[in-house]
Amino acid sequence: MSSLAIKVHHLVKEYKLSTSKDQYFTLRDTITSVSKNLINLFRSNRMIKRPAGDTITAINNISFDVEQGEIIGIIGKNGAGKSSLLKVLSRITKPTRGFAITRGNVGSMLEVGTGFHLELTGRENIFVNGAILGMSKKEIDFKFDEIVDFSGVEKFLDMPVKRFSSGMRFRLAFAVAAHLHPDILLVDEVLAVGDYAFQKKCLGKMGDAAQTGRTVLFVSHNMNAILQLCSRTLVMDAGKITFDGKSRDAVEHYINNSFVSGNLNLNIKNQIEQSPIDPIIKYSSIFVRQYNKLINNDVVMNGDDLEIEINYEVFEDTVGLRVFIDLIGTNETLLFRSYHDELSEESLLVKKGIYTSLVTIPKNMLAPKEYEIRVMAEEHNKRICLPEAGIRIPITVEPNGLANRAYMTAQIRGELAPVLNWYTKCIRNT
Repeated sequence: MSSLAIKVHHLVKEYKLSTSKDQYFTLRDTITSVSKNLINLFRSNRMIKRPAGDTITAINNISFDVEQGEIIGIIGKNGAGKSSLLKVLSRITKPTRGFAITRGNVGSMLEVGTGFHLELTGRENIFVNGAILGMSKKEIDFKFDEIVDFSGVEKFLDMPVKRFSSGMRFRLAFAVAAHLHPDILLVDEVLAVGDYAFQKKCLGKMGDAAQTGRTVLFVSHNMNAILQLCSRTLVMDAGKITFDGKSRDAVEHYINNSFVSGNLNLNIKNQIEQSPIDPIIKYSSIFVRQYNKLINNDVVMNGDDLEIEINYEVFEDTVGLRVFIDLIGTNETLLFRSYHDELSEESLLVKKGIYTSLVTIPKNMLAPKEYEIRVMAEEHNKRICLPEAGIRIPITVEPNGLANRAYMTAQIRGELAPVLNWYTKCIRNT
């Protein structure tokens, strides 16, 4: 017997941009319409511009399989087709072409309060949602107290859901979907609503799902949550799957290819070419690498070393010539400076020649913020070499490191996020 939980084959979903349903018109509307049509007859074709089509393709011929018990992440920009895919899988909407087969009952958490009847109480909606998921009343009764406890809305259980806040509605809806043990759970951006404590419970619940053999499809913009929960991730763009593989590789693919960002290498190259000529040193090229690959844009991850390679030529023997980088944070704050001869015991004589200097910013040091790396050089105690402002490298750091893994939605506390070694010892239990 096949262990497939989901099979998607050449799936296409198109939406109409406009409808052509018959409408009732007044005499004035009819006269106006006829007049416009007569005017258009005398206009050239180039003046009458109509859209090429009246549909938009939300899902564009995608195919993939999901094994039973897998937790699959789905990431991509807004409008990539992620939510449309989940709506097809949950049978909310029909595919235009192709098919999507699911094995077993499906529980979906696609929008706040999906499937809730606003006039019914929270208690009544638990039973309604359970019945929709195919559960018997006996099964719902057995899980009822656990659902209510997980949701944290027990004080409001007999109040109509229309009076719930969006957060309360979400808590109850997710609690129902997660506890009634659907074979497949579809979750769309669970971290977008709800307080931190509940978000953590949601992530824990989805993590437990794999242990019980359930299948989870998890759409999120939180890369840290994707890396923590999912071993495999799909990257979607413009309705297509552009990557399907290990989550870490998928996040790297998404960061490198999906962010709207300037070409970092071209930016650095232009700065070097336009810099004034210094009499003793000239940069030939500067590269930024991560995961042993050249960074194409200014988005990097904090879970891997960040290497800056500086290639330069020295025109004459110079004592105390020092190449260095500055890491600049918010409000032009100098976070640290690091010289290429940091560990030297005395001022070095740098002889005429061509050089490469490599410096590495360790993983887990940078917080998820925006920074600027400035590559510079100086003659010690004499002057800053041209260009005096340095070669500027803007970077935006995304989280996927070790820091705050259990508290990933907590506010960042500082400019840096080093992972320090701690030792804790219990002196005495009380």
